[in-house]
Amino acid sequence: MTAEDVRALARLLPEVIEGAHRGNPDFRVAGRVLGTLWIEEERLVLRLSAEGQAEFCDAEPDLFSPLDGAWGRRGWTNLDLDACEEDTLRAALLAAWRTTAPEALRAAYRDRLV
Repeated sequence: MTAEDVRALARLLPEVIEGAHRGNPDFRVAGRVLGTLWIEEERLVLRLSAEGQAEFCDAEPDLFSPLDGAWGRRGWTNLDLDACEEDTLRAALLAAWRTTAPEALRAAYRDRLV
């Protein structure tokens, strides 16, 4: 997947806007970062729940890995875009959105996002 693929899919999520974090494009919902795109490294760093991180890392360890240290223990997870398929990227972005979006927003879209 490419950076443009990430941008296009992230923008499909409710109320997600693109910003910048440490010189890299990021995606935010309600002012909180759900993912940061590292274009040169062809990776996306996502905010996942501990359970979500474990599920993605266990299911596809060649694609997903926790960040080192405290960031990783808080759910921040690397996704290797070079080998990633669209379905996996969609699922990971949606999981990050669900982790980051406020409860009222999640509730409003609970039955519409799969």
